[in-house]
Amino acid sequence: MKQKRTTIYDIAKALNIHATYVSKALNEHPTINQEMIDKVKKKAAELKYRHNSFAANLRTNYSKICGVVVPKINESFFSNAIAGIEEVCSQNGHHLIICQTQESYKKEVEAVETLIRQNVDCIIISLSLETKNGNHLQDVLANGIALIQFDRYDESILSFIVKNDNREAAGRAVKHLLDQGYQKIAYIGGPEHLKIYIERKQGFIDMIREAQISIPYEYTCNISLKREESRKIALELLNSPNPPDAFFTASDFAALGVMQAAKDLNIAVPEKLGIFGFQNEEFTQYLTPTLSTVDQKSMELGALSAQLYFSNLHNKEVITKNYKTEIVKCSLITNQSSDRSKKGSPIPKM
Repeated sequence: MKQKRTTIYDIAKALNIHATYVSKALNEHPTINQEMIDKVKKKAAELKYRHNSFAANLRTNYSKICGVVVPKINESFFSNAIAGIEEVCSQNGHHLIICQTQESYKKEVEAVETLIRQNVDCIIISLSLETKNGNHLQDVLANGIALIQFDRYDESILSFIVKNDNREAAGRAVKHLLDQGYQKIAYIGGPEHLKIYIERKQGFIDMIREAQISIPYEYTCNISLKREESRKIALELLNSPNPPDAFFTASDFAALGVMQAAKDLNIAVPEKLGIFGFQNEEFTQYLTPTLSTVDQKSMELGALSAQLYFSNLHNKEVITKNYKTEIVKCSLITNQSSDRSKKGSPIPKM
């Protein structure tokens, strides 16, 4: 049988004093002398008393807990973002409840409902690939819980948003490929009901237009962020009569699929095919050749998300109408998969 939890009433009974007196002694109230404080704390330790923070938080209307909802905790982008959130929360005396959706809208809704029931102070969320409806996010706000969206977001929901300069970063990555002499660049992106994938595709298009290059319609695909799906798409394009000589992808996992397709077809990377990913997953540095990628500064994204809560929304009595979008600038990591000079190959003339 489960052992009954010790309460302040058990301590009061053991010491033959009132429970209110015990509570004040445990909280070192100035009206209680030190001798009694020591006596109560000693008895509490003997009885293995643990402070019921949940009950105390209900009285103060603060749980000192933040909920975090991410698609996958085993991807280094999201694990690093969580680490940034946790560091800031810890500095402010808050703990985390972490939920994983596995890219499922249904699981995301369930996670948000659970966090609302847990009376968390704030929910920091990055949306799943399936999420097209924001009603569950409106429920967060309706329950007086602060909402911060990061990376993947629904701009129709009134909340703080923390994102990258996706369009500009994508443009810089494509410019790097162009500077390396690649002229037939294909794009593999994500679902366009999520704004970040619209922005990354637009950055690709911006730079292609600036370079005055014409690319076939089939060179752009918006349905794949996964390795195996991307591999199949790349195999089809690379086997076509007019194959691309480079790929820019909206995720490192898609870029990994392209690398596997190149290996299947014995196409040398980067000599014959350039590849550039997005996200800076840890595995990019351990591939052969190493994968060029866009560093989204994921830990900074997470830390800034948490800082926005403590700086702007922590006081529940303040109604914040000046919601804003914070932008974290990306940086390019140009590795062997896109840099012909690192393989000793000449850069073709444009």
